[in-house]
Amino acid sequence: MKYLDLTLPGAAENLACDEALLEFFEEARGREELLRVWQPVQNFVVLGHGNKWRDEIEIPACAADDLPVLRRCSGGGAVMQGPGCLNYSLILRQENFPGGQAKAAFDFVLARHRRALKGLTRQTVSIKGLSDLTLGERKFSGNAQYRKREYVLVHGTFLLYYDLFLIERYLTMPVKQPDYRRQRNHGDFLINLQLAPAHLCEALRLEWAADEGFNAIPGDRIDRLMHQRYHCAAWHQKF
Repeated sequence: MKYLDLTLPGAAENLACDEALLEFFEEARGREELLRVWQPVQNFVVLGHGNKWRDEIEIPACAADDLPVLRRCSGGGAVMQGPGCLNYSLILRQENFPGGQAKAAFDFVLARHRRALKGLTRQTVSIKGLSDLTLGERKFSGNAQYRKREYVLVHGTFLLYYDLFLIERYLTMPVKQPDYRRQRNHGDFLINLQLAPAHLCEALRLEWAADEGFNAIPGDRIDRLMHQRYHCAAWHQKF
């Protein structure tokens, strides 16, 4: 497993980077895998690939505050990003998951993340819904994936010290909810881990045995994807 701690200057660039890394590994068709971590420096909304604006975000609030609303390549629901979040991205071989099922990939990743957190938090970490990590009944990590033939991108966010009020302001109640949410609003449903980012990064790196640095940053691919998608209103506003 390779390791990359890389936060690019803009929100869109970081989303493009995840897709570019998946392309890079898919085309190389090698045996290597990658763990990337990054920390947002600005607040923004990220829609899942198939999300509709009107179903996921508080459009008047986002417009009034000039909040960026972006779209990622993976599925899942809309999330808030910003200072106080830690993001991870895993580029994994599909052969890790018998049958190629999305749930198998989530289970594989989340079981490891739960184990990595065991020594960092005194509370019980659980896997709930399809792709959530929780403390008790409150979610601190949501996850999504984007699959190609040989490799899959599994990525997600850890809430560490994020301002949960912002989520209440900018995101609607999701149309699709896991049963354990029980219609709770964002403030009652979500929770911060209150962990130092460096400690969590080290725990993830150890759990995934990501011992070797990754230096082949696919800058040309990032630039191309920025031009084709992530700098285009038509991509972010397509639904």
